Amino acid sequence: MTTGANASLAADAALFPGFAPQRIATAATEIQCVIGGHGPPLLLLHGYPQTHAMWHKIAPLLAADYTVVCADLRGYGDSGKPAGDPAHAAYAKRAMAQDMVELMRALRFPRFRLAGHDRGGRVAHRLCVDHPGAVERVALLDISPTRAMYADTSQAFATAYYHWFFLIQPFDLPERLIGADPSYYLRRKIGGWSAGLSYFDPTALAEYERCFSDPATIHATCEDYRAAASIDLVHDDADIAAGRKVACPLLVLWGDQGVVHRLFDPPRDWGNVAMDVRGRSLPSGHFLAEEAPEATLAEFRAFFAG
Repeated sequence: MTTGANASLAADAALFPGFAPQRIATAATEIQCVIGGHGPPLLLLHGYPQTHAMWHKIAPLLAADYTVVCADLRGYGDSGKPAGDPAHAAYAKRAMAQDMVELMRALRFPRFRLAGHDRGGRVAHRLCVDHPGAVERVALLDISPTRAMYADTSQAFATAYYHWFFLIQPFDLPERLIGADPSYYLRRKIGGWSAGLSYFDPTALAEYERCFSDPATIHATCEDYRAAASIDLVHDDADIAAGRKVACPLLVLWGDQGVVHRLFDPPRDWGNVAMDVRGRSLPSGHFLAEEAPEATLAEFRAFFAG
């Protein structure tokens, strides 16, 4: 067993007691996840630049009522990292969502509840539109739709979310710059979106650093953002032209100390692309599940029980 595999197993045992790690082959890659609990299935998707470890403060508690699946997106964590391509289709949210549908089908969960933070929320959005029969309810954390955020870009947004414009630069400029000191970059990025690093469990933070230090992860995560600025917008425009919206109930939560709160209106923005939207801000920065786990858990329990 590799050093990375040993570290992953040790971290999962510490962060997700009672959960079992699994690696599931999809048509295009392999997805690493942990599974625990009993009851209806609930899939949790992480954001940038993290892994499934971000759910460790609430997933074990949700497992009392749900079969909880915490998965690493393709390109992140210990999941597979398909090669990039000129159209960035390998990291389109359509491809990343397809992974998750196949993962849940392999686990015998053709229909499930879904939550996504940050990039995971964007994958969740695409999953709901492309596979409406698969999702009962969806919760999205600290995002407005990608298309809306690009359309409303201002100096304040570009300053706060500079990485949206840095990571989409052509290969291999961001890869080389981040790769010079990935741990420094990750800590500055995470700490800058929250009230410092004190909210992050040392074991979880070590997992983020271990996984993000892989050059393949750095490249894949850049491709994720390149896709968001290109092929994902083409898919979003096609949805609008066809009148396709998220049909299932949608809960949006966001941190009242974050950029989304200052510069966007999540209920309005999601109301433009979904049929049934509710939500509110929580006392938090960007990382709600780690900065405000009790409040996030309460909202999830109330929403997913509906």
